[in-house]
Amino acid sequence: MNARIGLVDYGMGNRRSAEKALEHVGARVTVSGDPERLREMDGLVLPGVGAFPAGMVAIHELGLDGLLIERARAGAPLLGLCLGMQLLFERSEEHDGAEGLGLLAGAVRRLNAPGLKLPHIGWSEVRWRRASPLADGLPDPSYLYHVHTFVPVPTEEEVVLATADYGEPFAAIVGQGNVYGTQSHPEKSSAHGLALLANFTRLCDRAMVP
Repeated sequence: MNARIGLVDYGMGNRRSAEKALEHVGARVTVSGDPERLREMDGLVLPGVGAFPAGMVAIHELGLDGLLIERARAGAPLLGLCLGMQLLFERSEEHDGAEGLGLLAGAVRRLNAPGLKLPHIGWSEVRWRRASPLADGLPDPSYLYHVHTFVPVPTEEEVVLATADYGEPFAAIVGQGNVYGTQSHPEKSSAHGLALLANFTRLCDRAMVP
């Protein structure tokens, strides 16, 4: 695989682990917070750990919100990981609320998990609901590692590619066109997480810019 994947560095993400996982599956990875460097990439991965409002502030201050929207609209594959997935949506209720990138319709809200500890930390069965290039070669269910308190609620049901359950079913993997997100940390999810990242890398290969 020859795809050049930009790992978006805005100061809130497990960047080193994600970089190593992508390299392991054959991607050529550039870690950067520079919009001009990221614009040259065949695909982008938006990682994330932390709170939605702080993440959007950091992205905006670096000018990465415009870059992410521009590249996604141009057809470049984009994959959000954990908080990065949530940031793809229109808004979140976390803390005092914040606007997101708006690449996917819907809002992010707190998990409804009465009697269970939050954040949800651990391995979950992820059950595929729709065919997707991200699912190629993966079993149903797949097992992916999660650390989160909030979940996106897509406006359009067909955006939900796979679900998991923690107190309630939630959107575990989403996709619309060239924009994808996984609530899990695939870089920490052993064979199934690496397979998902390999599938995304193949998508980027097919979308390589001249």
